[in-house]
Amino acid sequence: MHRPDAAAAPKGIILAGGLGTRLRPLTKVTNKHLLPVYDKPMIYYPLETLCSAGIVEIMIVTGGNSAGEFLRLLGNGAEFGLRDIYYTYQEGEGGIADALRLCEHFAEGGPVVVVLGDNIIQENIAPYVAKFREQGAGARILLKEVDDARRFGVAAFDGERIVAIEEKPAQPKSSYAVTGIYMYDARVFDYIRALSPSARGEFEITDVNNRYLQDGELRYDVMKGWWSDAGTFESLFRANQLVAQERRERGR
Repeated sequence: MHRPDAAAAPKGIILAGGLGTRLRPLTKVTNKHLLPVYDKPMIYYPLETLCSAGIVEIMIVTGGNSAGEFLRLLGNGAEFGLRDIYYTYQEGEGGIADALRLCEHFAEGGPVVVVLGDNIIQENIAPYVAKFREQGAGARILLKEVDDARRFGVAAFDGERIVAIEEKPAQPKSSYAVTGIYMYDARVFDYIRALSPSARGEFEITDVNNRYLQDGELRYDVMKGWWSDAGTFESLFRANQLVAQERRERGR
């Protein structure tokens, strides 16, 4: 098993596969992550999140019938100040952990910062990435208090300590959702290989996070700014509203 050094500069991974079935008919002819969120394609937001944190090597996991459109839109990433963007392809919808599994060769035994392609956030994650590097090994996740925790992985606490993460619980033990931003050392790929499919038939990232938790190597931060996914009509609409309001406040 790897005993990697998270203090090394992490690489970035954006998970933008899947079929986007919850957003049909919008996704009948395009990938969900190419839909607009206010004035930019959705995929721009996770890219900017990673670039703003100083991450310069990025891989995008695509899927569906529109994978080639990512290359047409983003090219080699020069628009974002990158020398190159790497791409790989996920067959079907095997879950977040299954998509991340495809990036093991890209990680090259080093740490990774993973962002789900439909995550839209307000703040710069650079301070959280710095904390991850300082901790030296293990994993770090970002939480956000939400009104609809049942849609997400949810942290259960004993005081300020996370004791479990439950995936889409009917009765959440807290209102703190696990956002789609994860930081892992290279053991994540060992843990993924040991996974079994969930009742949904997917390889769950929550199981990976709980494995780090069992090993006593999961840390967390609570995000201060707003956060939204954009995987449903309601959350896509909310993400558009949040970005529009942010632009107005900045006078842009």
